[in-house]
Amino acid sequence: MTTDGLVPHHLPWTDFDAFARGGGGPALVRHLRATERSRRLLLLRGIIDQAAKSPDVSAPLPPPEWAWELLARIEEQDPAAVETILAHPYTGSWAGYTTRLCRQDVTGVCPFWVHLGHVHCLAAAAAVRAGIDFEAELPIWQGTVSLPTLGVVRLHTGEAFGVARVSAGNDGIVFRNRHREVRLPDDLSTETAGWQPVRPIISWHGDLRLSLRLDDLDPYRGLYEPIPPKRLSPLEVESWRSVVAGAWQLLTTNLPDVAEALTVGLESLVPAPAVAFKLPSASTGEAFGSAIVAYSSDPEQLAAALVHEFQHIRLGGVQHLAALHTDDPRERLYAPWRDDPRPIGGVLHGIYAFFGVTAFWRALAAAEPGNALAAFEFALWRKASWRTLRAVYPDESLTDIGRRFLDGISVKLAPWQEEPVAAGPAAWASMSARDHYATWCLRHLRPDTNAVSALAGAWRRGDSWPKPGRLPEPRTPTPVPDGSWTDARTDLIRLRLGRNGNTALRTHGPTVPGATKADLALVSGDHESAVDGYRTMLTTNPDLPAALVGLGLALAARGTGPAARALLHHPELVRAVHRSVREETSTTPHVETVAGWIGRFTH
Repeated sequence: MTTDGLVPHHLPWTDFDAFARGGGGPALVRHLRATERSRRLLLLRGIIDQAAKSPDVSAPLPPPEWAWELLARIEEQDPAAVETILAHPYTGSWAGYTTRLCRQDVTGVCPFWVHLGHVHCLAAAAAVRAGIDFEAELPIWQGTVSLPTLGVVRLHTGEAFGVARVSAGNDGIVFRNRHREVRLPDDLSTETAGWQPVRPIISWHGDLRLSLRLDDLDPYRGLYEPIPPKRLSPLEVESWRSVVAGAWQLLTTNLPDVAEALTVGLESLVPAPAVAFKLPSASTGEAFGSAIVAYSSDPEQLAAALVHEFQHIRLGGVQHLAALHTDDPRERLYAPWRDDPRPIGGVLHGIYAFFGVTAFWRALAAAEPGNALAAFEFALWRKASWRTLRAVYPDESLTDIGRRFLDGISVKLAPWQEEPVAAGPAAWASMSARDHYATWCLRHLRPDTNAVSALAGAWRRGDSWPKPGRLPEPRTPTPVPDGSWTDARTDLIRLRLGRNGNTALRTHGPTVPGATKADLALVSGDHESAVDGYRTMLTTNPDLPAALVGLGLALAARGTGPAARALLHHPELVRAVHRSVREETSTTPHVETVAGWIGRFTH
């Protein structure tokens, strides 16, 4: 195996523009996969060359060069086996992680020789796939030996780390250490006492086949650092297969072009524990082809999550070919899908991911006109992604290519802003958006101290109509939050608009994490009780973001007024002035009173 003959990869503008508009199909994904292959091969060769400079770093394992030579031998006999290992998402994760350890001269989660020695696991997995005779020594971590894409061998040992010897020949494939011997079954999909295979998920709908590895074993399947296996039960695996089948039917029916590309671009699913009323998911640019997704029994939510992560996967691949922005890590931008300020790179990823999510909910809402939740999600995310795109378009950190990327998204996203959505879901989407932005402002914006002092002074003097002039806008957020965060009201809205509607809200609403009686009253339509509830909460804690914004939403639901206006448009100013007033005044006014006073001159 050699890196000779590698040629530069280029992305034609026609492909780039199609990608920006959400298209490109399987051909584009294959192009990105070829790029990833070259990148991983270069990283792999770089790790081996770096290790060769200090031969002792690999001990007690053989030098990584031995693994390279085994891979070269396999490639001559069965190139597909090597390609499978190079294409494996967590080969990319391992290569990136280990390269950083080499460059930064740090150890990592395990001793460096264990991370470095994973290259022997990659070579052994390729050899097993190819069915050739071989011998190798592999690292043991917490009693497991990894064969990426295939499974793990259980070799119990009294130590956290150790060395296993594997031999493959006429007697089969045998792993040994000082304590135990494990012989792999002839059928590697069969689980034994010493062998745990990666389980597949295969879903068909029409002519489209989705083939995934449900990987709960690979040590490099996590986001940031290696993690030990976390085995799912057979029942949990069947639950995953069932919900993936439902999600696949939705995708092939409603977004067939995306589904076709996804068959090439997604090959591994890392199961994460279920989170009540949420479906968190994640991916990393180093693990092209992998998504980490929490379990949900709802195929619609899983389908949206798969599209979301597939967008991240494709964009991560494109960014290895094109610079969309300069290197700017400042956490300074609002993203309606996050509770913290984000750097420009994260925001661009979010825009593209939620552009895809919007497309899914748009298609589902059109196919199912009575699906109020789909209409809500479409209305919410089309506005969120469009608002964010418009906000960052003039940003100084964007390159010309980055603006061309946003122009491509706009071709599709802009017309969607004018498409009709039923009044009810549209109103709930608007409330959810206002809720998120106002809460974010409370936590991450700090109002001008001179303006706060002037307003607090005017309050103490008893001015009924202060004239502070134009208020400076606190446009530079701080990543350090002031107060807690909860998405409880949006979770309650989804309950109300989902299956069984109000019944589900009454039954399950009280169990939503962070939900209060006032939140339940607001989403149930009892605005008076909601106002009373938030007022009571603020009497106890006048700084609480959820109660301040909740009161603004409840007052706005009854009708516009100065207090609602201030709490939703300048909540950080209201809280800062109220803090100043109550620190220097013997009689503390209710924060709603201060909000109404400020709301007289703010917009």
